[in-house]
Amino acid sequence: MSLFFALATIGILMVMGLLVDGGGALNAANRSTSLAQEAARTAGQQLDPAQAVEGTAITIDPGAAIGAAQDYLAAAGVQGNAQITDGGQTLTVTVTDTYRTYFAQFIGKGTITVTGTATAHLQTAGG
Repeated sequence: MSLFFALATIGILMVMGLLVDGGGALNAANRSTSLAQEAARTAGQQLDPAQAVEGTAITIDPGAAIGAAQDYLAAAGVQGNAQITDGGQTLTVTVTDTYRTYFAQFIGKGTITVTGTATAHLQTAGG
């Protein structure tokens, strides 16, 4: 009977570890995606004023946008990068973070790396 209880206890601890660490990693991934979305929104507000005032185009100012995204991510305490594509109309932010495990560290997995990505498209309407 004691061998059964020992094996059952190990099994229960493994399931608990999977639930706790799996759920924690999922929450960390959701947080990374949320931070990427907010950084993309912040960066998307950095328009190129010279082109907008002239009326030639409404595009993102690349330097200001990437700086704003990096500042937002630094304030949140995470690492990430921003990339502008589509002629200054699209901005993509990728966030990389780590989750410190509780149970998986006993089998040598102390951290889980998670990423989150968000894309902001500049929408303009002619008047």
